[in-house]
Amino acid sequence: MKAIVVRQFGGPEVMKLEPQPDPVPGPGQVLVAVKAAGVNPVETYVRSGNYGNLPALPYSPGADAAGLVEAVGPDVQSPKPGDRVYVVRAAGAYAEKVLAPSLFAFPLPAKTSFAQGAAMGVPYSTAHRALFHKGGAKKGETVLIHGASGGVGTAAIQLAKRAGLKVLGTGGTQAGRDLVKAQGADEALDHHDPAFAEKLKEITGGQGVDLILEMAAHLNLGKDLGLLAKFGRVVVVGSRGPVEINPRDLMTRDADIRALTIFNAPPEDLVRINEDLVAGLAEGKLNPAIGQEFPLAQAPAAHQAVMAPGARGKVVLIP
Repeated sequence: MKAIVVRQFGGPEVMKLEPQPDPVPGPGQVLVAVKAAGVNPVETYVRSGNYGNLPALPYSPGADAAGLVEAVGPDVQSPKPGDRVYVVRAAGAYAEKVLAPSLFAFPLPAKTSFAQGAAMGVPYSTAHRALFHKGGAKKGETVLIHGASGGVGTAAIQLAKRAGLKVLGTGGTQAGRDLVKAQGADEALDHHDPAFAEKLKEITGGQGVDLILEMAAHLNLGKDLGLLAKFGRVVVVGSRGPVEINPRDLMTRDADIRALTIFNAPPEDLVRINEDLVAGLAEGKLNPAIGQEFPLAQAPAAHQAVMAPGARGKVVLIP
């Protein structure tokens, strides 16, 4: 098989497509013939060497993939060879074949494409955990998804609507806002608009929003706190640097700042999350938006695309 291999940390150009031995599943593992692999921003941080937990070199990037089960370990009863699955927490998903724990191989409905399956892992699991575990979202509340046109943002829109929330999403471009509306948001707002805060206040009848999912805390967190309703919550999903806040904005609202990385989710939580995601796919309530597809050999271009401003949907690699 062939796989993307990183032999030194650095820019996107350090990723090379190389021949590799075919993996063999051991106990508790499945071997998946990859039809699509998800590209996530965190993988660009790891590749660059600017991440707290770095793999030993050389390594193959990627944790999310979808495809067909090719073989299973000696003790694995499900899934079975030939099954359509998506996998999370795989090791080296930027490849033609990948090993994954059978615990984290989930059934992919026939109506869901492999590219969409590759969008489920990090983005949908993160959105689900941010909304419900960290954010405590409840039916009837109003959620602002700040940066709603990317992979996590579009997932959060769909999950929030499925749960009966009023959804406000932001996008930095008209195309991004069009996507936000197409995904089901009640309102799509331009966070660059000088009147953004006033428009949000008008939409919420002066009350503010109950919950904010924040994809760029380094830019927005200080302003987010002034947009919250009493007892509101901000969940930090992404940040690329420090930010200054005024704690009085929290105090006057009895508000909270919370944060997560999906890699801290215990295995049992990740299984429960993805069982609910599979149900959402089967119901037709979850429908991942694919922004760009790149051949596996063009992984460097995919890394540039996933970090470019104005993200629209999920970036995937096609072996």
